[in-house]
Amino acid sequence: MEVEAEKQRLDRMVIDKAVELQSGSERDNALSGEIQSLENRASNIPGDSIRIRASLAEALGVKPEDLPFTGELLRVRAEASAWEGAIERLLHGFALNLLVPEALYAQVSHYVDRTHLRGRLVYLRVRDEARRGPVKSVSPQSVVRKLSIKPDSAFFAFLEWELADHFDYVCCQDLEEFRRLPRALTPNGLIKANDRRHEKDDRQRIDDRSSYVLGWDNQAKLKALRSEQNELRRGLFALKRERDVLDAQRQTREQELRAADRLLELKEFSRIDWRGTVAAIQRLEDEKRALEESDDRLRTLRVQLVQLDGEYRDADREKEDTIGRRRSTLDRLGVAQNDFRDAREQEALLSESERSVNAPLLEEWRQQVLYDEALELRSLDSQQRRIRDALQTKIDADDKVALRLRERIVEQMQRYKAAYPAETAEMDARTEALSEYGRRLQTLREDDLPRFEAQFKELLNKETINSMAAFQAHLQKRRRDIDERIRAINASLASIEYDSSQGTYIELVSLASPDAEVRDFHMNLRDCISGGDGNGELYTEQKFLQVKALVERLNGRQGQADLDARWRTKVTDVRNWFEFGVKERWRADGAEREFYRDSSGKSDGQKEKLAYTILAAALAYQFGLADTHARKRHFRFVVIDEAFGRGSDDSTRYGLQLFRTLDLQLLIVTPLQKIAVIEDYISAVHFVHNEGGSSSMVQNLTIEEYRARKREFLAPVPG
Repeated sequence: MEVEAEKQRLDRMVIDKAVELQSGSERDNALSGEIQSLENRASNIPGDSIRIRASLAEALGVKPEDLPFTGELLRVRAEASAWEGAIERLLHGFALNLLVPEALYAQVSHYVDRTHLRGRLVYLRVRDEARRGPVKSVSPQSVVRKLSIKPDSAFFAFLEWELADHFDYVCCQDLEEFRRLPRALTPNGLIKANDRRHEKDDRQRIDDRSSYVLGWDNQAKLKALRSEQNELRRGLFALKRERDVLDAQRQTREQELRAADRLLELKEFSRIDWRGTVAAIQRLEDEKRALEESDDRLRTLRVQLVQLDGEYRDADREKEDTIGRRRSTLDRLGVAQNDFRDAREQEALLSESERSVNAPLLEEWRQQVLYDEALELRSLDSQQRRIRDALQTKIDADDKVALRLRERIVEQMQRYKAAYPAETAEMDARTEALSEYGRRLQTLREDDLPRFEAQFKELLNKETINSMAAFQAHLQKRRRDIDERIRAINASLASIEYDSSQGTYIELVSLASPDAEVRDFHMNLRDCISGGDGNGELYTEQKFLQVKALVERLNGRQGQADLDARWRTKVTDVRNWFEFGVKERWRADGAEREFYRDSSGKSDGQKEKLAYTILAAALAYQFGLADTHARKRHFRFVVIDEAFGRGSDDSTRYGLQLFRTLDLQLLIVTPLQKIAVIEDYISAVHFVHNEGGSSSMVQNLTIEEYRARKREFLAPVPG
């Protein structure tokens, strides 16, 4: 019974090992397929998703690149590598989404609906129209700022908006900050989506690159999968040996059971009566011993036989030991051959130039770590592990040095950009832009600017002052233009009676604006082009700083661009340099009768009269009516909409008489109630009637026709 129970136990163990071997073989095949798929592309997307996308693209007749997965267009920035595992977990599902342009959306939906995909597919519809509004601002520690979007992608704007809208998770180093924020992520992969929902998925190690899906470079994932496959194959080889040992033990127990079954088939006791057999053997041995003792030759042979038996047993033990060592050596040789084959396959992936560079480096490291220790098959794993550990230690140390160096380089880039914002507006403060900075440095070296320092200072001394002076002269010219226009308007106003009963006319007066910003701008501009250091050196460092401060504000300083733009518009618009008033003068002697800074405190009639007079003078200037010859030749057409609707009749007559005096041709749009006032000043009327608001009718009449119809309408009806 014990033998049968032991056989059953061995049967179960052999079956378990066979199942493990089958599962491991399936995983090995899956890894081989995934590795082969990754070797033919650059992305980290799983092979099943790539297969579904390839079938879809083939059916639609488009390139697979026209239907990218999100993960193919995103990667974690190098400086944020410490967060790579956590970000991979957060974006894993989003990275496997297929991006479908609007033009292909209908075809993709039709194909997916009618096709059995043999897998899972999630796709996002990307509409042609751009999203309205700016991209949502995110936290400086946000996951979004640790990601790069493939710059040449047609989906760049869509991904930028989606990341900011859905993945603005703050990367938190401590749990206190994590608990305080509504959406947060820790380096260990704990995700907080809101105050209630938290998630952490530890089914795989957070640094297991074989499950990563982001990026457009899969060499790290390939390395991880090959390493996993090598470990799996070693495990399968050991598992196969264990199964063979268990199978041999099972066969032994099966033989014992068969022997027991044959024993049960015996029917006669004599066949198993061992005592009689033992007695017969004893008699024969006694007889043999007597013969041996009676013959010296036999005694000598017996001694030799005993000696030979011992030597045979020793040889047999040595044979068994040799067979065991041979079997162990063959097993190790098989593993080594597999490793050698894998190493050859990996070596074949390297170019000749890479091999020529890496082989001497590997030999150098072997000598540094192993010294004069020879490479042996039995210690190859240990030696390889020691070299790998030494290399990893060196890599880790170099990574730390490189990280500190990158940080210093980025810091210097930021300082350079801050010092020269205009020249570096399109340059990024990232190590990926080093080549651009290198080209800028090479250009500076080739230009050899120090050779031109004296000439540059001389030109700067002249050109800067000249430019600032030209700028000031331009503004002053605009100021003089306004003064000239005021003088021209005043010339027109002098010929117009403002108050005929008093014999007065009006005159526009320009006053300097009291605005502090305008006043400070004048002072700063004047300081930039005046003074010096007393030694004939006009353009000193202090003067440079004054000019630099003014120019930077005119260009718009960083962080204050909108404020500076409003300031620039205000101070460079010469019209803002003035405030205006009106003087009413006696025509007899030109003495001032009254000064109007504004129209407050005046009656409505006075306000209207003042406005009409200034308007008429401005029109006179615009049409050049001061030139008598020009007044005869010019077409002086003026349209006044909603004219005289609220003004008094006296003000209306004043304005119309004023326009007539200036020979202006008027088109007056006015309510019907003003017709009695203006009919003495017009030659035709056009009545517009709109019944129900849906159609308009126009009737054109000369003023004589209008008056005739008016008389007919008002005439009394005969009794």
